Amino acid sequence: MAQQRPVTVLGLGELGSVCAQTLAALGFPVTGWSRSQKTVEGVTCHSGDAGLKVALSGAEIVVLLLPNTAATENVLNVESLAWLAKGAMIVNPGRGPLIDDDALLEALNSGQVGHATLDVFRVEPLPKNHPFWTHPNVTVTPHVASETRPWTASQCVAENIRRGEAGEPFLHLVDRSVGY
Repeated sequence: MAQQRPVTVLGLGELGSVCAQTLAALGFPVTGWSRSQKTVEGVTCHSGDAGLKVALSGAEIVVLLLPNTAATENVLNVESLAWLAKGAMIVNPGRGPLIDDDALLEALNSGQVGHATLDVFRVEPLPKNHPFWTHPNVTVTPHVASETRPWTASQCVAENIRRGEAGEPFLHLVDRSVGY
């Protein structure tokens, strides 16, 4: 089996710990980081300001599951994005303000970050003219990182297929007017 890419999970609360342990069980080398020291079985844990650089240095995949606080806002910024392995992937199902949008776009354009999958944004819904919508190395998901409900998800997928075939705009976020 090929060696899995190193993953760093930022945030080792309930969700982050489960995510980190699941990735470790799948064979990924996992590093975790939190503001305060945590112990998570199978995960190399770091904490505090000094530990952030250690946790991110050389990471090829970063998953953000931190709360949005004054201490975590823009945790991924020009400086911290430079610590990642060149071409790293970022997945943010946590909170939008954890990432400095301009710094991420700069890192994507330079190749420092290879791809970002973003489920949450600083401003929601994500403005129609935001560069994330059209950036070739960004995948925008419609704030659905929580548990999917098969019945409503299938209705939304079916509605988007219908809209696509009719040349209509797709549903991007939960659209309460049509019951999704």
